[in-house]
Amino acid sequence: MSFDNIKLEKELYTTGKSFTQALEAIDPSENYKGTALEGLDAYQRQLKRFDIKVSGADSDTVSKFFQSSDSSALFPEYVSRAVRQGLVESDVVSRIVASTTNIDSLDYRAIESIVDEEATPNEHIMEGAYIPEINVSLNSSLTKLNKRGRMLVASYEAIKFQKLDVFTVILKQIGEYIARCQTADALTAIIDAKGSDVSTLTGGVSYDNLVDFWNAFAPYNLTTIVTDPTTMASMLKLSEFKDAVAGLNFHGTGSMITPFGASLIKTDFLKGQKTIIGLDKNFALEKVQAGEIVTDFDKLIDRQLERATVSCIAGFSPIFDGASKIASYS
Repeated sequence: MSFDNIKLEKELYTTGKSFTQALEAIDPSENYKGTALEGLDAYQRQLKRFDIKVSGADSDTVSKFFQSSDSSALFPEYVSRAVRQGLVESDVVSRIVASTTNIDSLDYRAIESIVDEEATPNEHIMEGAYIPEINVSLNSSLTKLNKRGRMLVASYEAIKFQKLDVFTVILKQIGEYIARCQTADALTAIIDAKGSDVSTLTGGVSYDNLVDFWNAFAPYNLTTIVTDPTTMASMLKLSEFKDAVAGLNFHGTGSMITPFGASLIKTDFLKGQKTIIGLDKNFALEKVQAGEIVTDFDKLIDRQLERATVSCIAGFSPIFDGASKIASYS
């Protein structure tokens, strides 16, 4: 079936797959290798079919999606993609999770792992001798999944002549909000798991204290430090953080890194808490998500934008207990 005669219907949003995946099943991208349409996915080919430009100085208005019943079915996917773009551009979670698990339900029980810390790397395992263990079991409680998103409130009359590139900016802010919420959820999972296991940096934020914090992670590595803006500023003002290599990287890319190699993440979620969360990104946390960005497709297709929701559902579970640590100071 050619991409320009596919019947686009609401049912494509109810297949259990994403809209693009449902389209790809009907119109596989592999059929377009060697053609002018190579490199476009099934959704992008539909935009081309209806000559809808969603970005650039010559972008169309929102009303272009509603020139026919077929093209209007593309609007919810446009909204989802714009929100996802904002989420990706503001993403912090991918820098602190070791793994992402996709599920198709709202119930998920993560695994937890306990390593035999008594074993040392230089021990030889003799015949018939004890072999060090790593115990893997189901977590005693379900992973808490949170629905994060926004209600899109606008009349069609108010936005139909709005340029799509500008409307995309508004939708990207929803993605940015979801990204901030998920960062808070991830850090909450670490804080709740650690409970009262919080060390104290006597003397405040000093280079010596941070080195001790880094050293306490063995056998894991401190790859990432997350803290509030005030603490971050105090760290960056330490003379040891002003070495040539770290300074060059910060001034050239805006990426902050400690002299001992851990990347720095600033978040308002910890504002005023005088708390530093350290973790080994490769072992500390699992993200669990029930699908991707979900839009209220019925209302969006029917131009009933007054109460249309855009959301996603995700939760977080610690994997290895020693791969994350929390320190506070006064």
